[in-house]
Amino acid sequence: MEHVLDLYQQTPNSDEPLVCMDETTKQLTLDEIAPLPCKPGQPSRYDTLYRRNGVAVVFMFFAPHLGWRRVEIREGKTRLDWAWAVRRLLEVDYPTARKVHLVLDNLNTHGGASLYEAFPAEQAHRLLDRLEFHYTPKHGSWLNMAEIELSALSRQCLRRRIADRETLQAQATAWQTRRNSNQVGANWQFRTEDARIKLKKLYPTL
Repeated sequence: MEHVLDLYQQTPNSDEPLVCMDETTKQLTLDEIAPLPCKPGQPSRYDTLYRRNGVAVVFMFFAPHLGWRRVEIREGKTRLDWAWAVRRLLEVDYPTARKVHLVLDNLNTHGGASLYEAFPAEQAHRLLDRLEFHYTPKHGSWLNMAEIELSALSRQCLRRRIADRETLQAQATAWQTRRNSNQVGANWQFRTEDARIKLKKLYPTL
């Protein structure tokens, strides 16, 4: 826990950016009856009936010091899905960074083995050499600032019916573009010193 908190307090380094990663799911739904569009002084109206249309996985990459985020919609959250999302982070989002410090929870898909499963060994090694993993402790995923961005995305964009992954990606991209243009960061104030007081019961006693 203290390792992650100390990492958040470090001075931002463009050559070694800090990125938080998390994921969630979104139930896709189709309207059984076409909704009525908005009219002056009246919001759009829709029927309570809907039809399930599968589940999409939402990957969130969030650099709190830079006010940057990327939302990627995928069909699943397998090792391959995670590996391809991380490859894009390294080769497209931060191609010149010497190393990316990645904060994430300790799922079995979140690790170097996934890169080796998805790509040839030489490529996987090259990607892994530019990554440094910082895992949140068990039952401590709240330490991951990507959860803050996923919460904002859910409140501002996802709390409505979305029919398919293509529409979901388009809406999420519009949301991230607006947030990135305003460089919305995270006002993280919980520090190591606070943890030693407020979470004292989690520390071993002599």
